[in-house]
Amino acid sequence: MNSILRIEEWGDRHHPKWLDVLRILLGLTILAKGYYFVSNTAGLQEMIANSRFGQVSFLLAHYVAFAHLIGGILIAVGLITRIAILFQLPVLIGAVVFFNAQHGFYSANSTELWLSLIILFLLVFFLVEGSGPWSIDEYMKKHPEKEDWEEELKKE
Repeated sequence: MNSILRIEEWGDRHHPKWLDVLRILLGLTILAKGYYFVSNTAGLQEMIANSRFGQVSFLLAHYVAFAHLIGGILIAVGLITRIAILFQLPVLIGAVVFFNAQHGFYSANSTELWLSLIILFLLVFFLVEGSGPWSIDEYMKKHPEKEDWEEELKKE
């Protein structure tokens, strides 16, 4: 356990800043896709209805849009990044396996498949790597607030 903590500390000290920029771009890309899904909910529901999950297309469409909007923001700012990624993974795995892979790598819609694969890879990477030094998570680690704020109020 001690060696795991040392590896994590070493990774925190040697975390390149360009990875934070990549995490921010990933979050913004997911946020943009969520905005697209919200503005085109009927298209998303139709796409889900044509799959093997047609019975729950309404619920899945709203989960996908909500997960992308909220998760994209959380990933971009680096707040509870790993939890936000866990909510994104089923969406991206479903996008790759059930929707995009049906068309193949060389179809007219292959750019959507490649984008889904890249985003899925980046999500898994940041699930392991974490949010990095340019994140709210890191700021909260370095600047812990007093947990018992009621005692502060009593002193005054």
